[in-house]
Order: sequence, then structure tokens, then C-alpha cells
Amino acid sequence: MTSETLIKINNVYKSYSGGFEALKGVNLEIKRGEILALLGPNGAGKTTLINAICGVVIPSSGNISVDGHDVVKDFRHTRSLIGLVPQELQLEAFEQVFQNVSYTRGLYGKKKNPALIEQILKDLSLWDKKDNRLRELSGGMKRRALIAKALSHEPQILFLDEPTAGVDISLRRDMWRVVKNLQDSGVTIILTTHYIEEAEAIADRVSVINNGEIVITENKRDLMQKMGQKLLTIELQDKISVIPESLKNYNLSITENGHALCFSYNSQAETTGITKLLQDVKLAGLKLKDLKSAQTSLENIFEQLLKESA
Repeated sequence: MTSETLIKINNVYKSYSGGFEALKGVNLEIKRGEILALLGPNGAGKTTLINAICGVVIPSSGNISVDGHDVVKDFRHTRSLIGLVPQELQLEAFEQVFQNVSYTRGLYGKKKNPALIEQILKDLSLWDKKDNRLRELSGGMKRRALIAKALSHEPQILFLDEPTAGVDISLRRDMWRVVKNLQDSGVTIILTTHYIEEAEAIADRVSVINNGEIVITENKRDLMQKMGQKLLTIELQDKISVIPESLKNYNLSITENGHALCFSYNSQAETTGITKLLQDVKLAGLKLKDLKSAQTSLENIFEQLLKESA
């Protein structure tokens, strides 16, 4: 993956009449060939930002360039580089899959290329549905058809807005494979998702947006290492309802209905404090049953970042 910047978002604000500020000074650079996951709660500004990059929403101030071209001044050029898969399943119900995907290619002024459309449908496991009407497809297959339409004009950039919303986990994993294959073929992918495990599985970098502001943009592995905590669960033989006074300084919480203590620690630190904690647990008269350790997920980090930015 090169580190060349493909999309540059410079101090972008977007206000609507009535004073609502959807974007508040967003700065972000997206690299060619990467998968960037844009995470944020509902109403955080994810879709507004995507629409601004696609030239659908005009920023109140600031500017956005795609491959060195301004998205407002050079709209036709920049839009031709972008494929957008919207959240809503808007499809022409009575059209056949192959026909509809080919027609979308034509809308971008591209010459007919049946071999390319065949390849896209095969890559998305849609080839056996090529003659089906779009309304006959299942929800997951409709979503694939939307991706096929977005890829029909050979874009360099693909926006996936909640690509696996409402599809089962096996189809979701299938979709992740498709996205990875697209990246391997040189497509840059920006993904918004509610499923944090999706970002954890396929993204190279993660950008968190909240209240119209970018909270953090970081390489996924670095973010998980930097902010990741390990959790130690100390299972107890007897139930407790309060943490003994001698253990108050450890920042423990009672879990599993009083049958366990939970301790979070930084695995990167010089000392974790576990040995002393276990000695003090014993001194406090608590009998240990078992110990379990787990790494924090991206989901915990995301929740933590949102709390800090609220």
C-alpha cells in the first residue's frame, strides 16, 4: 500500500438552515489503496461527510480534493472516480441484474463492456442471478447488486455506507472477502459501519467521528495497542456484594453477580500490578476459583473515545 494521499479534506464545515452544524472543521487524508473505517454513532456526521466527498453536499466552508481535483469545481471528474453504495436498498425492482448494472455503467458515459460486467457479477457471486429481476433477490443479494452497480464504471474509490446492515454473519464475512479482493485490485475503500468487528476485521485505519468532529484517526493496530487494555477476571468461590476496603485502590469492579472481580491493566506497562493484586485479594480473605484474561476489543476503545469526546 502506498502512502500517497488520494482524498484530502481540509477544514470542512457544513451548516444547515436553522443553525445545525453537521460537520465542524473536519480534516482527514485518505490514502490510495487503503481501507478506512469511519466509525461514529447515528447523527455523528458520517453520511454528510461521505456526501460532501461525493459532491452531493456542498460544504459551507473548507475544501475537498480527490486525486488532486476539487470536488465542487471538478465535480464530473471526481464523481467519475467514485463508486457509492448507499445504506438504503434503492433498486429498480423490475429490471434484471445484468441489464441494470450495465445501464449504470452507461450513466457514467462509459462504453459497453459485457465481459467486465460478467466479471464483477462473478466476483460478487451474482452471476447465477444475472437474469433475475432485482425484486426477486434476497436482502443480502440486493446489497451485492448495489456494490456491482457502484463498481460498473471502474471507480478508484468505493464508499460503502453500512454495507452489511441487516445481513447475517456468514454473508457479512463473505462481503469482507469481496472488500479485501477489491482492495487487492487497487480500489480505495471507505466504510461506515455499526458493526465494530467489521472495522476490526478489514480496516487498515480507523477514523472516529462524533458531533461532526473527527475524534481520532489512527492505524487500527496502533490504536488497539495504544488504547487497548487487558481485562483480568478473578472468579471467586464465594459471592461478594462490596469490594473490601483494602482493595479500593485497584479500580476493580464486581461482575458475574458478585462471583467475580474485574481488573483492567495496560499490557504495555512495565508492571501490571497483578501479582500484588492477587496477594492482596488473598489477604482480604477472598478465595480464588479461577483467573481469565482478555484483550479489549476495538468496540471498547470506540465507546471510550465517544465518552471522552461527548
